[in-house]
Amino acid sequence: MDGQPDEGFDGDAGSERDLEQDRPHSARMYDYYLGGKTNYLVDREAAQEVVGLFPSIPAAARANRAFMHRAVHYLASECGVRQFIDIGTGIPTTPNLHEVAQLVDPGCRVVYVDNDPLVLMYADELLDGTPEGETHFVEADANSPEKVLRAVRATESLNWKEPIGLSLHALLHFVPDAADPYGVVGALVAELPQGSYLSLTHCTGDFDPESWAAVIDVYVSSGTPTQVRSKDEVQRFFQDLEMVEPGLVVAHRWRPEPHSGPSLHSDAAVSLYGGVASKT
Repeated sequence: MDGQPDEGFDGDAGSERDLEQDRPHSARMYDYYLGGKTNYLVDREAAQEVVGLFPSIPAAARANRAFMHRAVHYLASECGVRQFIDIGTGIPTTPNLHEVAQLVDPGCRVVYVDNDPLVLMYADELLDGTPEGETHFVEADANSPEKVLRAVRATESLNWKEPIGLSLHALLHFVPDAADPYGVVGALVAELPQGSYLSLTHCTGDFDPESWAAVIDVYVSSGTPTQVRSKDEVQRFFQDLEMVEPGLVVAHRWRPEPHSGPSLHSDAAVSLYGGVASKT
C-alpha cells in the first residue's frame, strides 16, 4: 500500500523550522548539480564556487545517482532483496529508490530516513509507491543509529528476519571522524538480518587532493561538516562484510550499463567510491 508520513513527522515542518534559506545548503547544492530546481540563489552561488574548484562535480553527482539505481536494481533483481532502508534520503529526484525497487517487484518495501527540515518538506513525494508495496518516511539523525533503528522499526513495515538492503549513498562524507562514522555504520549493520546488504558511496580526494581540500572549505564555511576519505578509509566501512564483485571501485566502474560505463568519465572526474557488500 502507499505509505504515509510516520508518527513524529510534521508535514508543515518547513513552516516552523530553519530551512537555511540565507545560507548554502548541501541538499540544495546537490539538487543543483543534478539539474534540479529545488535551490536558491545562495545555493547556486556556492555550487558554482565548487564547480569552479572541481568542474566535474555535476558528473560526480550523476555518477552517484546512477550507482544507486544500479545497486538497488541489482539487489532487487539478482539478490531477491525486497525491503530497503535509505538513510540520508535528500531531496527527491525521480527515479527514487522505491521506484527502482518496485519496478522489479511492486511488493518491495522502503523506509526513507532523514532529519533535514528541507527534505521533510518534500517527503510526500517519496510516498507514492505501488499499491502492493510500502513506502515510509521517518525523521531521524544518521549520527544516532539507535534512534534511526527505533524509528524504522516503529513503521512495522519491515520483516527483520528477512534480508534488508541498507543504502548510505553520499552520506558519510558529511559525517566527520569526530562523529564516529565507523561506529555509526557498525551499529546499523549489526542490527541487520543475515543475508542483508550494505550499499555505500563516498567522495574521495585520492585523485585531486588540492581541489577537494578547497571544496571541503566551501562546505565547512557554509556550516556543513565535510570530510572526504581515501579508498582504504572507505573500505573500512565494509569491515566483516563480503564484498560483491567488483568490490570497492570508483562508482561509475561498478557494474556499468551499456553506454554509461567508465569511458564516459575519468576516475578523477567522478572521485566517488562505491561498493556493495553482504552480511553473511
